[in-house]
Amino acid sequence: MKQAVIQKAADTPATGEQLAKINRFSRRELSAEEVYVFSLLLCDNEVDRDYERFPAASLEKLAALFVGKTGIFDHNPRGENQTARIFETAVETDQGRLTAAGEPYAALRAWAYMVRCDKNADLILEIDAGIKKEVSVGCAVERAECSICGADVRERPCAHEVGQEYGGALCWHELRNPTDAYEWSFVAVPAQKRAGVTKGAHTAGEDLVKSLEGGGGVTLGHAQALALAKQLRELGALAEAGRARLMEKRKEFVRLAAFALPALDAAAAESAAAGMDEGQLDAFCKGFAGKAPAFLQLGGKPEKPSDNGAFCI
Repeated sequence: MKQAVIQKAADTPATGEQLAKINRFSRRELSAEEVYVFSLLLCDNEVDRDYERFPAASLEKLAALFVGKTGIFDHNPRGENQTARIFETAVETDQGRLTAAGEPYAALRAWAYMVRCDKNADLILEIDAGIKKEVSVGCAVERAECSICGADVRERPCAHEVGQEYGGALCWHELRNPTDAYEWSFVAVPAQKRAGVTKGAHTAGEDLVKSLEGGGGVTLGHAQALALAKQLRELGALAEAGRARLMEKRKEFVRLAAFALPALDAAAAESAAAGMDEGQLDAFCKGFAGKAPAFLQLGGKPEKPSDNGAFCI
């Protein structure tokens, strides 16, 4: 999860230009005295603590996607957590400073507004005092490419590990072609040095789970729905592989039990195996293996009688 930072700014009324942009999202014309405006850095193009990075081109796409997105708390999508809304964004570049990728440093800045009311008074005070400072943003990207080989690690995982060096080059994931922006949240603990993001299916899945656990509802965008569907398919494939492995382990339990405990009824062994998880089955199989014939301990098959015919008496 990457993090963004609210920028320190004087509590001054919104300008006429800002009000015009804010009122695109309001149902009636708001006055400068009714709104509180502040700016924040959403994310940048430096390699973060998770060894992920937005190229400058990705920041440009995110700039358009984040206009109009709401601010909440801790990525909890409940409506009562909505506090502010982004009305303007811009990508700022420092040509004199290079990132680890050799690209001029760039950051996505946003301006947000909230309504001045009793409910928001304490939050506005905490922002001005620097207490509420860090925010985290959620988005989806089309590709996450390995910086070493260029593979899309979500579609075709490679052998390179982020944070490791290969031939003197650090490995990270390039987050390319953002397809959706979800929200931005006030959070307590920053996870990135300067700015950051909660990305892809992880966000869609976590938001859905949090909403369901809280008894609420959730609305997914098209990109979120696709990312969640992909995650569910992957989990389904993993579950099927796990079930197949568990069935083989149960068969192994029954086979080894027959040799280690000859008096044990086969049906009883099968019933016992059905109630065990993989770890328990492994423990019993290891215990039974010491009493089983050598070919079973080695995982092989008995030799054919004809193979030992010369030694028959």
